[in-house]
Amino acid sequence: MTEQALPQQAVSPEEIYLFHEGTLYYSYRSLGSHLTVENGEQGVRFTVWAPHALHVGLATDCNNWNGEQDSLYRIPKSGFWSRFFPKISQGTFYKYEITGANGERFLKADPYAVRAEVRPATASVVASLDGYAWKDAAWRRKRRAPYGKPLHIYELHLGTWRQKEDGTFYTYREMAELLVPYVTEMGYTHIELMPLSEHPYDLSWGYQLTGYFALTSRYGEPHDFMYLVDRCHQAGIGVLMDWVPAHFAKDAHGLRLFDGSPLFEYTDPLIAEKPGWGTLTFDYSKPEVRSFLISSALFWMDVYHIDGLRVDAVTSMLRLDFEKQDGQYHLNSNGGIENEEAIAFLQQLNQTVFHYYPYALMMAEESSAWPKVTSPVSDGGLGFNYKWNMGWMNDTLDYVQTDFCHRPERHNLLTFPIAYAYSENFTLPLSHDEVVHGKKSLLNKMPGTYEQKFSGLRALLGYQITSPGKKLLFMGGEFGQFIEWKDQDQLDWFLLDYDSHRSLHSYTKVLNHLYIQEKALWELDHSWDGYQWIEAEDRGQSVITYLRKGKKPGDTLVILINFQPVQREHYRIGLQKAGSYMEVLNSDHRDFGGSGQLNSGLLRTAKTPCHGQPYSLEVTIPPLSIVILKKAPRRSKKSRLTT
Repeated sequence: MTEQALPQQAVSPEEIYLFHEGTLYYSYRSLGSHLTVENGEQGVRFTVWAPHALHVGLATDCNNWNGEQDSLYRIPKSGFWSRFFPKISQGTFYKYEITGANGERFLKADPYAVRAEVRPATASVVASLDGYAWKDAAWRRKRRAPYGKPLHIYELHLGTWRQKEDGTFYTYREMAELLVPYVTEMGYTHIELMPLSEHPYDLSWGYQLTGYFALTSRYGEPHDFMYLVDRCHQAGIGVLMDWVPAHFAKDAHGLRLFDGSPLFEYTDPLIAEKPGWGTLTFDYSKPEVRSFLISSALFWMDVYHIDGLRVDAVTSMLRLDFEKQDGQYHLNSNGGIENEEAIAFLQQLNQTVFHYYPYALMMAEESSAWPKVTSPVSDGGLGFNYKWNMGWMNDTLDYVQTDFCHRPERHNLLTFPIAYAYSENFTLPLSHDEVVHGKKSLLNKMPGTYEQKFSGLRALLGYQITSPGKKLLFMGGEFGQFIEWKDQDQLDWFLLDYDSHRSLHSYTKVLNHLYIQEKALWELDHSWDGYQWIEAEDRGQSVITYLRKGKKPGDTLVILINFQPVQREHYRIGLQKAGSYMEVLNSDHRDFGGSGQLNSGLLRTAKTPCHGQPYSLEVTIPPLSIVILKKAPRRSKKSRLTT
């Protein structure tokens, strides 16, 4: 064991105190490897937390991966080991050689490394993140609270959105030239990238991590990713990233038994193990783990200008019995199934993120009915500002996969989600998890003929856009990827050579831009004032009709959706005020691949009571379609076209 006085350039006493308190929120600035100059010499300072280690050495590609002679110095009474090594330069591959309490020696990647070797190699890499000249200041200045604004997210997996002809990946920088124009043209406000933290196994999709500060090297260099984010911001596109504080991979070079003992994971295997996933749960009771994880969250926002995080698998953090059988878990000290330490961590995480980044997006992927996910911590909530509405997604996809003859008996799957639509700040996802592992693509979930599948998907996308809540669509859904996501090969872009897919793509683009243009679809997303049923119980015809409202009465939209392959002629709906209406979108338009059964010209109300309202309107609703109407301005003589 080697000790020395704490040098000025190593982690400071104050930082040590805060780290052990769980509040060193920028711990990546002290721990890890940092290019620096000490005593007039250029080199790298390495600092690692390994409190149970008997010895820590630096193993590199320069010393044949033997760290016995290149010892780090133990900083007394801190659990830290640190040392400056002169003449080590950027690009050096390294690991820590750790001797555990039982005398076993093993190599570990740096938990705070900012770069790693390309898999299957596992070494950390000395790298500097300085020197990129950002050009997104205007974007960052204009960021505001997201609630009363349009938010439509395009979720993608960077390795399979597009690939080169030989099947290799585009770099982050190359991807910027392809992705940014596409997302802009399609009318999405944000992209969400499946995890880009370093992970060893491609088919984990990035959800089983070994590096919480290391951008995956699969797609290039850190500055290349900065360029991608920068280009998005300059084009007015926000960038979100999946982030995984629920568990980590068991790979030998990773966090598991990092210093020879359970350090990042719980000591009790009944709490630590996630048997269904083969991963380990972080020990949220440890202040040092909280410093590590919260620093990781802030790191992506601070260094890479990420606009927010979708926090994966929150339910697995909250529940001690998550996907476990009797005998595989303990109850908490109060006899409940809540992981009280994880709850406290999530609250601290969100309070901290919003302290430093008030307008960040913090979205919880929480699949249960856990209360107050998006309520402030001061009110007993978890403190997120959005939650994925998994109930809406599951009910909706269950319904649209139902054969037409059985849809009337399952009509409640369309109406029940509104009962809790305002209990949280929701995002409505049609995500990657629903189009993989035998679940079929969105298009192929639809029953009926080839043509009816496309009509059904157009209706589904319209239903999502016009329902209360922010939106998310996984890549490929916009043009009707016919087979499910293959997770190794690029999307089937060749389908755009076929009329049906090209027309669906055109429809999605028009729908997305309509969403941005019409304030009624987002201005009152989180208030009952923004929604009103016209008729919820027409289960016999599988039709739902409702209003979406903005702050101004003139922004109100009338929504009619027919979920049967039967045209509804002279369908009457009740309205509160007399006037003329025009069709602003009809998914049956020929340009979208439909049959062209439109409501042309102005539609005038009659003084015929209906649905408890004094006036009513007759509308044609084509088979498997959505029709959107808006009150025409006075003296208007022309309807708005839907192309």
